[in-house]
This record gives sequence, C-alpha cells and structure tokens, in this order.
Amino acid sequence: MVVAGVQEKIGDKQHEDIIDRRQAIFRAVELAETDDIVVIAVQRCIMASFTLEEIIKATGGKVLEQVKAEFTDVVTDTRKLAEGVLFVALKGERFNGEVFAGEALRRAASDTQTAYQQIAAFHRKRFDIPVITITGSNGKTTTKDLTASVLGAKMKVLKTQANFNNEIGLPLTLLQLDEQHEAAVVEVGMRGLGQIAALAPVAAPNIGIVTNVGETHMELLGSMENIAKAKAELVEVIPSGGVVILNADNPYTAAMDAKCQPDVKVVTFGIEQAADIKASDIESLGKETKFKCALEKNGEAHEFVLPMAGRHNVYNALAAIAAGVVMGLNAEEIQTGLSQLEMSKMRFEYKQIGKYAVINDAYNASPMSMKAALDTISEVAKGRSVAVLGDMLELGDNEAELHRQVGRLVPESGVAVLIAYGKLGEEIAAGAKEKGMTEVYNAHSHEEAAELLHKLLHDGDTIFT
Repeated sequence: MVVAGVQEKIGDKQHEDIIDRRQAIFRAVELAETDDIVVIAVQRCIMASFTLEEIIKATGGKVLEQVKAEFTDVVTDTRKLAEGVLFVALKGERFNGEVFAGEALRRAASDTQTAYQQIAAFHRKRFDIPVITITGSNGKTTTKDLTASVLGAKMKVLKTQANFNNEIGLPLTLLQLDEQHEAAVVEVGMRGLGQIAALAPVAAPNIGIVTNVGETHMELLGSMENIAKAKAELVEVIPSGGVVILNADNPYTAAMDAKCQPDVKVVTFGIEQAADIKASDIESLGKETKFKCALEKNGEAHEFVLPMAGRHNVYNALAAIAAGVVMGLNAEEIQTGLSQLEMSKMRFEYKQIGKYAVINDAYNASPMSMKAALDTISEVAKGRSVAVLGDMLELGDNEAELHRQVGRLVPESGVAVLIAYGKLGEEIAAGAKEKGMTEVYNAHSHEEAAELLHKLLHDGDTIFT
C-alpha cells in the first residue's frame, strides 16, 4: 500500500524498490549526501527483539548475573555482533560458537541449539499468520520457491532462503518474521527419524506439504517405510483446523493421510491418480511447461504456464497451486505468482556460456531427482547433450544397483556423451553401456572430468551436471 502510493506520486522519477526494510534503510543512508534528510516511514513493527525476561521464558534458562537488558536481534555469527544483540553460541560440524564465548557462557547453556530454536518458536508465536511447512525426499526447495512466489502475488511472504532447512536454518528464518509478513513458507529437512517431529513444531505450521517419498537417505533410515515415516512426522504436527497437502501419485500418501489429526483437511495433487488439484494436457515449451488444472474437483480447468521445464516440476507447481487455493488465491493470481518465480540456485539452472548451454542441477542428487532431470534434458537441449554425472550418496546397501538404474536411463534420455565421475559413477557408466551407449567415459577427478569435457564438446552442446 505505502509503496504503491509513493510510486503513484513520483511517476517516472528515478527510484529503487527494495522489499526488505533493513536493506532499504541501509541503501537510503548509503545514497544520502551532506544535508540530505532521510525519512523512514514504517508501521510499528516487531522484529526479532526480546527482553531478557522473554529469553528466560522462552528457554527456561537461568540468569547468572541479574541485569535489565533488551536485545534488538539474535545472531550466531560473531562478525554480526553489535551493541544490544543477543549472541547464541552454536556448536556444529563446521563451527563452535562456544570458542568465542567465555567460560560463563559455556556453563550457562547446556544446549544452545535447543535454546536458539526455543527463542525462534517464541518469536513465531507473536504472529497470527499462516505458516506453510514443506518436506519431502525431492523437490522441497523448488516447491518452497514456487509456493512463496504464488502466495507473493497477493501477500507479503517470508520464505526460507536457499535450503536453510535444518536445526539452525529454520530458526534463522523464523527470526526474520516481522509485522509486514502475512504468511511464511519454510522448508524442513531430515537425516533420521524424530528430526522433523522435533523441528517442525518450532514453526508451528498451519499447512504442511509433503512433496513425495523417495530413496534419499536410505542409508540412514534403512527402508522406504522408515523414510515415509520420517516425512509423515510433519503431517502429525499439523493441528486440527489445519491443512495437509499430499502427492496423490506417491504410494505412501494413503498411510500419511491416516496419520492426520482429526479435523485436518487433506488436499491432494497429482497427474496420474484422482486428485483435488490434477494436471492435464502437459506440454513442453522448451524452458517452460504449459498445463491445465482445475482448482477444485470437477471444476473449470485453467491453463497455467510454468517458467520451468520438466514433468517433475509440474508436480512441484501443483503443490504450490494447492497452497494458493487453500490461501484463497484465484487462477489469475496463481499464474502471476508462477510467472514471478525466483528459483534457488543449482536446481536445473539453465545458463548460456559462450557456445555452450549449461544445466546446473548439481546441488543434490538422488535416483528420483536424477531420473526426473534426465527425462527433461531433451526438452531443453538444442544441440547434443553431454551429461557429467557423479555419486549419489546415502543410498544404503542397494547403492550400486540404484546407480546402474540411472545409467540405463541415460541413453534413453537422448544424451549423446556421458562422463561419469567417482566410484559409484562407474556404476552409472556400466548401466549406460548395458543399454548400448558407446560414448561413455570415466573420470577419477574433477580435473580429469574438465579435460574430457574440453576434448569432447562441440559448439552448441548442452552440458548437464
């Protein structure tokens, strides 16, 4: 409202639109010259500010030395320390905040990570807004980006940046909530049973989305049933009156539906099976995908254009559309949101680099995501396709066969040249050769893979990695 009013008054005069309040203030101060007046017009807002009493209430902590204090922010990085900021000394695989704190702090907090989550949960409860929490074996980050973009067509949305979906990333996101936000879209990952059950309540979600259940983390969980059980922990924390959005085409959906609390509404999406939000007439437009779907069962089918390639991304879009419908958006608003999508990096990211096109899907890999990407390459590539594929981790005892299965799909996808990297990459190469592919090469280092690429590439090739 404020931005629209200012834009109307200033017309074509030079200006910058910066959504984030802090960044906007910093930019205004940066541009100001001597004797300029910087006007900051905002509503009363609650940022991540706390009194000492609130910190104690949130964490159940003890005060070693009684002082009257207020904190204007919560940080875990000593480089962001400033007067009035609460520093939480986290311990993790790559850092130990306690090294930067004194002996008193080490004695004061038996589990600073839990305290950090408790502070974030306290802050989240200050805001009576819908929180959409997303998990699944594949497509979490893409679905998060799509959902935030769809809802963003109608409201101010906070979303998880990149894939900050763990015990530290989730509270970090929630602590950015302020009174501007009308909804939040957050992502929750896991590496074992009980982790989502412990983490999701920090966000106190009203709406939960499970994208699918696949082989990811098989090594850690031992079976598909355990993976499904771990993902279903999100479903179980959605309170009565909330909404759970599930993939109708995934075989574990019925079991998840049964775990919902009473009076939780279940909305399904899919392509093959009967679903509340079902896509039809899917058509590849190169780097875009067109499809139709109704926003209710037996309703009028609306046409949508997704600025992404691939049938797998239609599933992700359907989950986002379902969230939009739950939040009261119409078809036009949903399409606006899809059109404004800003994707996280390294998720089927397409770039033209000189004579070559590069599809960077290297953030993470699993058999499900690799198969989906291979199915999509032919829709995007204009010349030959050259795939550089490496190890998929945490797949358990069946890892060799799962890599071979991916390899068998490579020639079927139209890929002309395969460079397989790593020990398990050798299994991908073997699978491709089983299907008669001849342009198959093994690389034992990144340097060797780069040398092979340099030698094998033709002008106009598309590189997939």
